[in-house]
Amino acid sequence: MDNSVFNPNHQEEDLSSKIVSGLERVSEVFKILLWEKAKQVGLSPIQIQILIFINYHRQDLCNVSHLAKEFNVTKPTISDAVKILDKKQLVLKDYSSSDSRSYSIHLSQLGKQMVSETYDFANPLQQQVDRFKKVELESVFKTLSELIYKLNQNGTLTVQRTCFGCKYYQKQGTSDYCGLLEKTLLNRDIRLDCPEFEEKS
Repeated sequence: MDNSVFNPNHQEEDLSSKIVSGLERVSEVFKILLWEKAKQVGLSPIQIQILIFINYHRQDLCNVSHLAKEFNVTKPTISDAVKILDKKQLVLKDYSSSDSRSYSIHLSQLGKQMVSETYDFANPLQQQVDRFKKVELESVFKTLSELIYKLNQNGTLTVQRTCFGCKYYQKQGTSDYCGLLEKTLLNRDIRLDCPEFEEKS
């Protein structure tokens, strides 16, 4: 029998294949919602993702090199997208770093306004997730956060800022603990994108 996760017959025999296939369907939802928003505002999906990322992340992550890793695309792809955002006056380039060839990217006022029009693109998905019971959400989140960390550990996901990969994270018996916050973390406290994240050496 063909053991592909995309083979419906194999899925009937293998729960993890069903889950992988389900994750693929959910990823399609993101693409659809992002494309719909992109068409409305006259930008490409990657341009919207760049604007939203810059709005919510610290400045040292807002450069071409990091954005290429973040979105798993080439530097020229990010450079081209930033060039268009610059032309549309949605971003500002800051060349004040010690390396004269590189620059960090800031949002202009117009860029901030664009984020306020686009950041809600995933709301239709969130509305469905909100309908699950709290205990179900906590169970899904626990599995998802561990999966993201494992995908990063095996090199599939190049960038992650989850607690499990942070230098402040410790396992204390069966509990999770943050050395920066100096507190035990409940499952719902685990972050997928922590602003204070510092990679374990």
